[in-house]
Amino acid sequence: MVKHDGGGPAFASTLRTLGPGLVAAFAAVAVSLLVHALVPMLPAMTVAVVLGIAAVNLPGSSGWCQGPWRAGLNFAGKHLMRVGIVFLGLKLSLGDIMELGWTSVALVVAVVLLSFAGTYALGKLFRLESETSLLIATGFSICGASAIGAMAAVKGTKHEDTVLPVALVTLCGTLAIGALPLLMHPLGLSPLQFGQWVGAGVHDVGQVVATAQTAGSVALSAAVVIKLTRVVLLAPIVGVAGAMERRRHKNLASTGKFPPIIPLFVVGFLLLAALRSTGWLPELAIEGGALAQDIALGAALFGLGSSVHVRELLQTGLRATIMAMCAWVLIASLALGAVHLMTP
Repeated sequence: MVKHDGGGPAFASTLRTLGPGLVAAFAAVAVSLLVHALVPMLPAMTVAVVLGIAAVNLPGSSGWCQGPWRAGLNFAGKHLMRVGIVFLGLKLSLGDIMELGWTSVALVVAVVLLSFAGTYALGKLFRLESETSLLIATGFSICGASAIGAMAAVKGTKHEDTVLPVALVTLCGTLAIGALPLLMHPLGLSPLQFGQWVGAGVHDVGQVVATAQTAGSVALSAAVVIKLTRVVLLAPIVGVAGAMERRRHKNLASTGKFPPIIPLFVVGFLLLAALRSTGWLPELAIEGGALAQDIALGAALFGLGSSVHVRELLQTGLRATIMAMCAWVLIASLALGAVHLMTP
């Protein structure tokens, strides 16, 4: 007779609860990666969100998303998002960023800070809740859904309250893939300038790659380096938010657990970025980390997408959608201004 340790039954129960949703999420990642391989213009992460939205809104699969898959999808949306953020650090090489020069780095930082402040102000102008405005501002100005997940962690935001910001950042980033290449020649941008504009103004890393590659390798290289410069700012901005949240808890004389100033997964993100910057990692490890990031973030975004009920979004998210479109124009304009300042 086989004896089980005390954790065995509990683990089996957890696996039965989370397993169906996680299997669905990983299957969606596989489909997303396949679609991206067949149509490189479509970022795998964007496809994962769209699949999630489709799954919960189509009659055949909506019952599964709201029933046996729900626990696993919620787990993916929260915890696998954090795993993906950690592996995002392997994309960062501080040496590449320093090669931009201090002037360009300062301009990118200025775009991020002005975008953050401007988007948050637009949220308040459109009478959105402060936390929703904060999440949208973080996602739009830094690195899309990954940044929203990090900010939600330090703010203690409920999973369901991240759904609208993720949907909006996905919508606007997807629109950028189609719209920005059409504006390259009317705006008189060279491939280098176009890449700089995309890197400074498009939200998610995958969306940046999909948009910039339309103008060639020079544009793509410039876009990725500038985009990753924005990603570096994830840690300090989340750290400031965490410190402010702790102070708010103290002022309220809270006796509960204080939120972390910098969550452990952001520390992991920084450690992997530092490790990548040493140049010690073999290319195989970097590629493996990129695949792990795609799998974790893809599963997380499928989980978040599966919480987006289109009918409810149309009823309650119209103001937020208009606000997001205004923010998109604001960020694109600030980024374009920075590009012209980078180029003498």
